Order: sequence, then C-alpha cells, then structure tokens
Amino acid sequence: MAHKSESTSPQTGVETANEVQLEELKPQMASDVSISESKAEAEQPSEADIETFMHIAQQLESELCSIVVGQERVIRELLLALFAGGHVLLEGVPGLGKTLLVRTLSDALELKFARIQFTPDLMPADIVGTTIVTEQSDHLTAGSRRVFSFQPGPIFANIVLADEINRATPKTQSALLEGMQEYTVSVGDATRPLPRPFFVLGTQNPLEMEGTYPLPEAQLDRFLLKVLVSFPKAKDLMQIIDTTVGTHTLQAKQIASGEQLMHLIKTARAVPVATYVKEYAVRLLLATHPDQEDAPDSVRKYVRYGASPRGLQALIMTSKVRALLEGRYNVSLEDLQNVAFPSLRHRIILNFDGLADGVIAEDLIETIVEETSTS
Repeated sequence: MAHKSESTSPQTGVETANEVQLEELKPQMASDVSISESKAEAEQPSEADIETFMHIAQQLESELCSIVVGQERVIRELLLALFAGGHVLLEGVPGLGKTLLVRTLSDALELKFARIQFTPDLMPADIVGTTIVTEQSDHLTAGSRRVFSFQPGPIFANIVLADEINRATPKTQSALLEGMQEYTVSVGDATRPLPRPFFVLGTQNPLEMEGTYPLPEAQLDRFLLKVLVSFPKAKDLMQIIDTTVGTHTLQAKQIASGEQLMHLIKTARAVPVATYVKEYAVRLLLATHPDQEDAPDSVRKYVRYGASPRGLQALIMTSKVRALLEGRYNVSLEDLQNVAFPSLRHRIILNFDGLADGVIAEDLIETIVEETSTS
C-alpha cells in the first residue's frame, strides 16, 4: 500500500502544479484577449474618419468632373484605385483627356507630378535615375574633388504618368516593376525609397499598335485597375468646346494634401468585410480559371489563365472604397460586382480560340458575375 501511494503522489503533484499554472495563466489569457479586441477596435475606422473620407472624396470627385468633362465613370474608377493605394492603367484613343485627368488629380492633391513619355529608345536609367560624376569642394586641400552622386529620375514623384507605356521596350518597362510593388528603386548597390504616396498611372492607345510592345502579364498584374476611357457623348462635346477653346483656363483647386491622402487610404483599408462577402470574392476569382469545377463554359473554352491573387486583393480593396463613396460602412455584394470589371479585365488571358473568335474580357466577366452563386 505504501509503495502504491508513493507512485501516485507525483501524478497528483503534477496535476496540482498544472492547475496552479492554468490559474496563473487565466489573467494573462484574459489580457491577451482584451488586447486583441482593443486592436480590432483600433482597426475599425471612427465615424469622424469616415465622414472626413466622404467629404474629401466627394469634393475631389466634383473637382475632377468639373475640369475633365464626360468621364464620370473613369474618374470614379480612378478614385477607387487612388484611395485603395494602387496603380491604374488607362486605355483609350488619343485626345480623351487622360493626361489632363492625371495632371488635374496631382493639382487637386498638391502632389509632385512627373510625366514620362515612353519611346522605343527610352532606357531604364531615364526612369529610375543614374550615378554621375560631380565636383565637390574639398576644405582640406582648398580645391575640389570628383565624387559619384546619384541623380534621381522622374520616378521619384508622388504621381508618375507613364504616357504610352507600351511604346517602350520590355527592358525599360521593367524599370517600373520594383517601384510599383515595393515602393523602392535599386540602382547600383543602393536601394532608395520612393516618396509616399506613390501612384503610377499608365496610358496606352488600343488602336495604333505599330512599334509597340505589349505589357507582359507580370507588369499588367501590378496595376490594380485597368480603366477603359470611352468617347464623350454629344452634350459632353458641347461642354468641352465651352470650357477649352475660350480665354479662360480651368485650374483645379487644392482639396487635400499627401498626408491627408495617406490617412484616407488607411481609413479605407479599415472598412470591415463580412465573411460571406469574402467567400463570394473568392468564388468570383476562381471562376476566371478554366480548370475550376465552377467555371462557366465560356471560361473553359476561351480562357488560358485566370486572375492571380492580386485580382482578389483588388476586388476587396476597391470594394471597400466604393462602399464609402456610396455612403455605407460595410462592403456589399453589389460593390464586388461593380468593381469586378476594372479589377479582372487585364488579368484574364485568352487562349487561341478566344483571340480568334474576338472574345473580350468584359463579356466573360459579365458571364462570371451572372453565373457565380452569391450564397
């Protein structure tokens, strides 16, 4: 009996010790839960932040629409990407106001603006900058000495207009890849940060394809949205005459600063998204892949590759911004369906049959939206 009691006493001691440790951990676990809850509450945007966002966004949209006539949808989609912190690819024929829109945006936000005209002979150093030899005064020898110094390129701006981006060679186009994804530029043995906020707005002409280099999929995927600039209507053309051929020049007034814009981007990212909305976004993305079971028949027939996970990020981030622009505090399924077109149209790669039959991405996305279950 004594031997049996000796063998069980250590187990009892272990159990007692475990109970004591659990009792000691309870306050710590409760504090961890409270900390996580406080962090979740801190991530939620306050009503004051949301009201400020809506006020500045409405003012900015109204200011852009007053100068760039007849492009209300383009301006709205541009703002979706702007407040989501992403880059935009604008596609449209010449003369529709793409450059004017970008320059007006930089004036309204008081941001540094740089325009790069892409040509076949443009080199990467013309974009990111280069190291040059300069002379500096030497106080020790009372003379001068030659040193290497970095001369930054036009990419070191807040808003960079890459005009006719598909006219440069792929070697030059790749100079934007690091800046668009990591917001840094590596030249030589040094990596330098880009100013924030940083946006690349590229333009390309869909008609004139001679002497152009189509953007590779890796470059296209870094653009948050692809916005199609349509031709203005008759009443808009009349207004363009009244506002552009007279003696009065329209100039955008300042709406917000760069610091305010960064705060607005942070506010938009904090908008909550319900689980069923996230699941619907995932189903939309998977429906663009022809090897998925739920993909529509047209996708299986005409699509070679579907959208990447960046497309899912674009859907969620721009849906958050659209919800705020529509005066709501939460993302709805309608938001996802609305932003699906600019978020996915440049991420769907057609196969040979799709190109031969003249299939366009908009028709495929419309089919995906119609056939994808919302529950």
